[in-house]
Amino acid sequence: MDISTAILIIGFAAVIAAFFLLVIGLVYSEMMNSDIPQGVANRGKLHVVHGLFVGISIVGRILDRLGLCHQVRFTRWFRRRFLVHIRPVPPGLRVKDLTFSEVPVRVYEPTTGSLGLRRGLVYFHGGGWVLGSLDTADDVCRHIAKEAETTVISVGYRLAPEHRYPTQLDDCDAATCHFLSVAEAEFGVDPGRVAVGGDSAGGNLAAALCQRLAKRKDGHLLSPCAQVLIYPALQMADFNLPSYQQNHAVPILFRGRVAFYFLQYLNGDTSVCQDLLEGNHIPAEMRLAFKEWLSPEHLPPECKVRGELQQVHSALDYNGEVYHIIKDGLDPEVSPLLAEDAVIRLTPPAFILTCEYDVLRDDGILYRKRLLDLGLDVTWHHVPDGFHGLVDFFKKGWLTFPSATQAINSIVSYVKTL
Repeated sequence: MDISTAILIIGFAAVIAAFFLLVIGLVYSEMMNSDIPQGVANRGKLHVVHGLFVGISIVGRILDRLGLCHQVRFTRWFRRRFLVHIRPVPPGLRVKDLTFSEVPVRVYEPTTGSLGLRRGLVYFHGGGWVLGSLDTADDVCRHIAKEAETTVISVGYRLAPEHRYPTQLDDCDAATCHFLSVAEAEFGVDPGRVAVGGDSAGGNLAAALCQRLAKRKDGHLLSPCAQVLIYPALQMADFNLPSYQQNHAVPILFRGRVAFYFLQYLNGDTSVCQDLLEGNHIPAEMRLAFKEWLSPEHLPPECKVRGELQQVHSALDYNGEVYHIIKDGLDPEVSPLLAEDAVIRLTPPAFILTCEYDVLRDDGILYRKRLLDLGLDVTWHHVPDGFHGLVDFFKKGWLTFPSATQAINSIVSYVKTL
């Protein structure tokens, strides 16, 4: 080996070493900004998971700035390649990929005998309208289908930033209505016993779709019989509810990321992210109207005992330019919690799952109150040691959290009642 070759090798090794040191330093810095409360089960494991996700994000950011790969595409690729494992289909279940009204879906059908028509569940995965896929929701959908003896339709709706609102909701709408129209003839499912559901952003889509279908009722199709909302994101009006303040730095969803994902879904203008967090996007008269639905006074007392809660809104901070950028996000199709009573009253019964250490906890609890106040049936399951994204760690080997299994089993129990 000549001297020039040796120098090149040493230089390359030095660059690689510097890159890894940079990533490690940035991961360490980010980890120091996180806060995993003592009440979270398996805190050490969550630290590891958070470190992994932060590392993926940082590498993606570096590659993006170097012009080598878009951060979102890298994150999707890494998760698909290393964090998703599709197992062989177990006995008693049939799985097939289809297309409903040009929307990709994955159908899970129990093969055990049934005395009559089965129940159905149309499921929308989470991921902030940016991440997630049919594969990431595969374990959850398989388990629900088999254990609840339910035909599950998982919907592969299009994602941001390539596609903005209302594309995701339109895809879920098209796939759901297609299934309702063929449920009995092609799948042996009673169209009157089909629920919709999803986790996180998928829960948002399920709630918004139920409201959209309730307003559209034309007699041609039955509406969903229930909505299964798993730690749903339901409004972008107030990012300072008690759960946002208490859990602002609890992995795997930080407070700032919620605003970021909403903006990616809406229009991609993340320059106003900090204004959303500070509440500068809501006019005084609108904030007063929303208080009827978003006031912390409507939360159970136990939701307000952790930490020192602050009142951060001020009418003097309102920014009209920011409001005009995000105003479509205050539409109930993006923020279902802000819908009028007359619309919510027409929606089906609900199952709502919330986690104590989740920034979105209060969205679910406040929506539960609205539904109950309007006379709707609500089944609420609260995971006292849970965090956002919990069900993503179901049947994930060493990454499995026991509370994820308990959460999934509560969903199965509810679906069995439909």
